[in-house]
Amino acid sequence: MTNHRSNAVTFKGNPLTLVGDELVPGAKAPDFDLACYGPDGMQHIKRDDFHGKPLIVSVVPSLDTPVCQIQTKTFNSRVASLGDRIGALTVSLDLPFAMNRFCGAESIESMKNGSDYMDRSFGQNWGVLIDELKILSRAVFVLDSEGVIQYVEIVPEVTDEPDYEAAAAAVQKLLA
Repeated sequence: MTNHRSNAVTFKGNPLTLVGDELVPGAKAPDFDLACYGPDGMQHIKRDDFHGKPLIVSVVPSLDTPVCQIQTKTFNSRVASLGDRIGALTVSLDLPFAMNRFCGAESIESMKNGSDYMDRSFGQNWGVLIDELKILSRAVFVLDSEGVIQYVEIVPEVTDEPDYEAAAAAVQKLLA
């Protein structure tokens, strides 16, 4: 039976339930298989694609909303200077075609984008699926080069931005 965490986050002040266990630093990050659309058509992004380098996972409800756009653009600009020393991924339930269109229009080149639209397994396994809305909550995870979680932020109010400085500090710690 999947764990349901009542009152885990709010959306415009309304309490909501997250599906899945709460991930904590020190735990191995769950595997994922996300869809993406690229030059060669539909493809898959998996956790093991990032093995051997730290990974920042930025989770957003939808790239078609202002706060999610700000979050994606902010992380894209911050990781750009790190080059290939780090992997960076945005995850949402948006269709892969819409994610690809947004990232192309906004020159999001430093972050890959993956969609959990097929089965919401990322949302459940990472504990960020909002039960009532069937979308992903806003969250940030930083994994080390072995896929162990080093930093977690489940943003308490879904309409708020994450703590960019804390996430950046977690990444820098891994690159030191």
